[in-house]
Amino acid sequence: MTETKPWHDREEEGLYLLPDHDALGVLTSTKKVVEQGEHVWINVDQIERLCEKWMQDFREQYEPPTVWDVRYHFHDETERTVNWILLLDALNFCFWAERGQPRWTITYKDDCLNGYWAEAAALKRAVEEGMPLWDAEYLCQMDEDTMARIFRGEHRIPLFAQRVEHAREVGKVLLEAFEGQFANAVMQARGSAVQLVSLLADAFPSFRDIAIYRRNEVRFLKRAQICVADLHAAFTGQRWGAFHDIDQLTIFADYKLPQVLRHYNVLEYHPDLAARIDQQELIAAGSEEEIEIRAATIWACELLRHAMAQHDYPITASEIDQRLWLMGQNAADMKPYHRSRTVFY
Repeated sequence: MTETKPWHDREEEGLYLLPDHDALGVLTSTKKVVEQGEHVWINVDQIERLCEKWMQDFREQYEPPTVWDVRYHFHDETERTVNWILLLDALNFCFWAERGQPRWTITYKDDCLNGYWAEAAALKRAVEEGMPLWDAEYLCQMDEDTMARIFRGEHRIPLFAQRVEHAREVGKVLLEAFEGQFANAVMQARGSAVQLVSLLADAFPSFRDIAIYRRNEVRFLKRAQICVADLHAAFTGQRWGAFHDIDQLTIFADYKLPQVLRHYNVLEYHPDLAARIDQQELIAAGSEEEIEIRAATIWACELLRHAMAQHDYPITASEIDQRLWLMGQNAADMKPYHRSRTVFY
């Protein structure tokens, strides 16, 4: 690991930032982790280099990245799509296989898919086969056989039982709190992405992505935030995707983004942690190491967002997230991502 001063010790260089928005408490709570962290560091010099690379890309030819691919996502312009997106993100976690084992894959319309794309396509395929995955009562009664049919393919999707539980939870909460329609929750948020994220975390336990680090609460809310971002993308900022404060979201801390940031030397790991990740050992969910990786990922991207803005290239955290995630889909020359078995990402 190179010898660099942690970003929070560099106030004299004007790189010490306070959150300029933090209604969700994500930036404030993760900042404390980065300041205290002993396993993960942010290399601010490399942030500036990545910023310069992206600016060059933008000057040459830039199309906003998107992960909302209509080939693999169900969309019928109705409230049914809103419920389908909620289910999509309730099940959007942990697609990697154990070391040396093959990944879960599906074939959909001649495309061999794995990871998130496979999940989305499997849920779209299920709808095409007549499964009403937008129906809250149907989801309440989800059983293992039905879930197995939805995700049939080569090998079994990880954390299968948890996905059954999450589908049932979606149906139960929708019926009890929102008259079966997630669109009603969107209406309650009154056009606020922040309010909808908070509502998701409050109403659905499986979206309550909050950790404890040295007795302090650390808020990530990854899947709650990505659900709101997916609504925004699916409906192109209109109707149920119209949010006046979509720029208040942070990036969605998972296992692919830190892999890409490490590849560009933005994130640096303590040698012991780096060795464990490179050997594909499990990093316990909720451990200091895992929380520090996610917190540093959020703040590295926040610093990158500020750097881009200072060069008159404004970009939202959600756009940074999408760009990094798509880069991470071609990771053959990158070191492994950290492996933590969790339902939160």
